[in-house]
Amino acid sequence: MITGELKLKIDAVWNDFWSGGISNPLEVMEQLTYLLFIKGLDEQQTLAERKANRTGQPIEDPVFPEREFKPDDATIGRPYGDLRWDRFRHLPAQDMYDLVDKYVFPFMQERAANSSHAKHMKGARLTIPTPALLLKAVDGLDGIPMEDRDTKGDVYEYMLSKIASAGQNGQFRTPRHNIQLMVEMTAPTPSDIICDPASGTCGFLVAASEYIRHEHPTALTDAASLRHFQNDMFNGYDFDNTMLRIGSMNMQLHGVQNPNISYKDSLAQEHAGDVEAYSLVLANPPFAGSLDYESTAKDLLQVVKTKKTELLFLALFLRLLKPGGRAAVIVPDGVLFGSSKAHKELRRILVEDQKLDGIVSLPSGVFKPYAGVSTAILFFTKTNSGGTDNVWFYDLQADGYSLDDKRTPLLNTDKLAVNATLTDDEHTKNNLPDALARWNDRDRSENERTRTDQSFCVPKADIAANDYDLSINRYKEIVYDEIEYAAPNEILDELTTLETEIQQGIEDLRAMLR
Repeated sequence: MITGELKLKIDAVWNDFWSGGISNPLEVMEQLTYLLFIKGLDEQQTLAERKANRTGQPIEDPVFPEREFKPDDATIGRPYGDLRWDRFRHLPAQDMYDLVDKYVFPFMQERAANSSHAKHMKGARLTIPTPALLLKAVDGLDGIPMEDRDTKGDVYEYMLSKIASAGQNGQFRTPRHNIQLMVEMTAPTPSDIICDPASGTCGFLVAASEYIRHEHPTALTDAASLRHFQNDMFNGYDFDNTMLRIGSMNMQLHGVQNPNISYKDSLAQEHAGDVEAYSLVLANPPFAGSLDYESTAKDLLQVVKTKKTELLFLALFLRLLKPGGRAAVIVPDGVLFGSSKAHKELRRILVEDQKLDGIVSLPSGVFKPYAGVSTAILFFTKTNSGGTDNVWFYDLQADGYSLDDKRTPLLNTDKLAVNATLTDDEHTKNNLPDALARWNDRDRSENERTRTDQSFCVPKADIAANDYDLSINRYKEIVYDEIEYAAPNEILDELTTLETEIQQGIEDLRAMLR
């Protein structure tokens, strides 16, 4: 877990960028990602050198060869060794700036084909405006210990959280605790092939990788399973190059070396061949993104003819999943009760043709301050042959944070975890552990709950009878406390008595004043 001291160091680096003239939090994050990448390359070379010294064997494919590097637009070259983090960090500010700008960044682009993450460095360019700011950034990052995977991941996650706290572009980040709930409820396995078609910073994929490390540690000791984990298990797509750089670095720092994080407009026709390739989809797709209707995949429009991206993404998830594959995806509440033909048909498909497992209704402040729209999490399994008997509903009223624009934690950090043990009073502030516990019991005692409870099951027949409306308020029953009032004549008698007493008091006061 990241310490207060580490947070202060990261805050100092972040503040240096802001005071140095870079106010866009995504640009700050992008430049930090570039610097972390070159720092990581130096660490990779250092490890290879240590191994070579132990074994007496030469380094295979060294990151920094013992020769000169000369970019196309440079008049003179520099030894590859000069481009190493541990070398240039000792240079004076102006010399460091010239080296990083003219040689280090072109070197990163040269390595663009060497790994999944490196390919996103292809368009890398230095936008740090002054040598003084670069020196502060390098010194700041150098003072942050990133020797082990947990620390690296926590540091980067904290940096990413500052995108949200900066008040811009926070829409790229789904709250981490809600991601963890979705991952815990879908329980990824070492054999899964996981996809997020709107991956952003890769929060879902990172959380899935951490879950597998924690719940299936022995699986990663097997060579075949480890190869699958490092290369094939995690797949993310986005059409924002900045997000691809940030997301792939997030995966790398969390110990996934070669995930498939690629540039792709998931709804476009040219990617329509990506069919039944994944066993688990975790996503928070765009709710109101712009859509080029003409370039949208025709097979998606055949399922649901609409321009609404949230509906097209649901159709996409069904296309991407293998039979037996499962999904946990966030949708706006309008998907659950919208009255258009496209809305109704998509809900019918989920209930009748596939297996709709459950719906968690989220409080409307979950995505504040960026959006106040009410949302829900859909859980479904692709079967192509139905299978919905009952749909489990959970009314999540609190997620551990205030539901205003500040989103302040309401409990201590250890009480915000999805698997925390909470008292009844703490439960009123954080429903996530209860939601997970009830989900795991949905095929047993959950079926016996009444619709006045926080969770309950609804038979498919009831949902079909309600035109496949999936909003929880359609089925939830509210019990009002019975209040007994006195009979009207008794109330009138009491009022008469009070009026008489008031009049008598007035007469007594007048008598005293005479």
